[in-house]
Amino acid sequence: MTISTNMKRIQKTKELDYLAEVELETRGKQGVYSDLSAMSNLKARSEINTGNLLEKIVDKRNFFEAYKKVVANKGSHGIDGMKVDELLPFLQEHYQTLKADLLKGKYKPQPVKRVEIPKPNGGVRLLGVPTVIDRLIQQAINQVINPIFDREFSNTSYGFRPGRNAHMALKQAQIYINEGYRKVVDMDLEKFFDTVNHDLLMSLVSRKIKDKRVLKLIRKYLNSGIMLKGVPVKSEDGTPQGGPLSPLLSNILLNELDKELERRGHRFCRYADDCNIYVKSTRAGERVLGNITKFLEQKLKLKVNAEKSAVSTPTKRKFLGYSFYYGKGGIKFRVHNKRYERLKEKIRNITNRNVSMNFNYRIKKLNEIIVGWVNYFKLADMKSKLIELDKWIRRRLRACVWKTWKKIKTRFQNLMKLGIPRDKAWEFANTRKGYWRVSKSPILNKTVTNQRLINHGFKSLSSQYEKFRLS
Repeated sequence: MTISTNMKRIQKTKELDYLAEVELETRGKQGVYSDLSAMSNLKARSEINTGNLLEKIVDKRNFFEAYKKVVANKGSHGIDGMKVDELLPFLQEHYQTLKADLLKGKYKPQPVKRVEIPKPNGGVRLLGVPTVIDRLIQQAINQVINPIFDREFSNTSYGFRPGRNAHMALKQAQIYINEGYRKVVDMDLEKFFDTVNHDLLMSLVSRKIKDKRVLKLIRKYLNSGIMLKGVPVKSEDGTPQGGPLSPLLSNILLNELDKELERRGHRFCRYADDCNIYVKSTRAGERVLGNITKFLEQKLKLKVNAEKSAVSTPTKRKFLGYSFYYGKGGIKFRVHNKRYERLKEKIRNITNRNVSMNFNYRIKKLNEIIVGWVNYFKLADMKSKLIELDKWIRRRLRACVWKTWKKIKTRFQNLMKLGIPRDKAWEFANTRKGYWRVSKSPILNKTVTNQRLINHGFKSLSSQYEKFRLS
């Protein structure tokens, strides 16, 4: 029975066979020739023989690197129920069988698990969660073929590429606007990951990859389908979001758009399917929007969302969660209002006083949101806005604290411990005011102080902003 059929629950083993061996190789045999390290060198990459890539994909060292990435990314289990922490024991027992199945072309990917993520403006974003083993194989494929394609990608493509990020795209957009390109053609692709044409995509992949076994394996992943209510549904189009291979495949397809824009001499920034083109006039923008829409729909078989695509000024549009405003010295960054609302919604969920939660754990989850959000939006000017939000967050935390002191006796004792005079503590402990109203009271501000919240580990938005701006 091959690995590709329904996999049964695995047995744990204490032997650290192939992965331990690989780790020793990577530590102690740096001088040994490595296909992966060779591909990081430009000269070596140009000489890659793409006719035997499958052997490189299933190589132990490549699988070990893929394993580390999958574990680091964590993520939910797929339709087979296998969790990330079960992957190592599985590989220790089944690596050789898995490798043989892949080399013989017998491996069959399992359908992805459909997950619906609500969008802030209504509707849902459809994600496909592959099994842990399929994520491992996709990551292994990505590590080998990504260097082959990446060097051909445009310098103004920033999404899901090594050494590039959203901040670089934003700074490039800022340069274009300051150079006088003050109109933006904001292109929105409708359900991009669900509408990618498989035949067109595979024809582009086959231009660089000559190993037919790898091409067949990628095609299998595109056609693996979706599990809906226990029934596998075949997918004729699309690259489901959630797999390690999807971002690379989307870049391969949209690189054709990049080349077309470069051929026409346009200034643009693209991050995955989010593309902004910068021009000098509305008339030029309308012409570009019409021409590029035709190219996308006729040549790349994609659908442009006419309602969300527009020609406007950068100050009225959103790009990667940011917007712009004109200040001294030129165009500057600000956070788009919708992103503030999304942040507040996340904070409301964590600081909901009606949800029972250990206070230190609540602070921990709140900090995770704050640190990640500020680190992403640190380019924006938002200090005064963050100070205002911090006051709101602290008030919500005080309301949580007050609700945990449910009984009059508990409130009285805690207020006394925190330095409130006996008569005032008793009066306040007996208040009939609601939690939200009490959270703004002078007495609670004097007891559950800002410093006490900091001592509990709370990281304010404004303090993190100052930290990231200085770094």
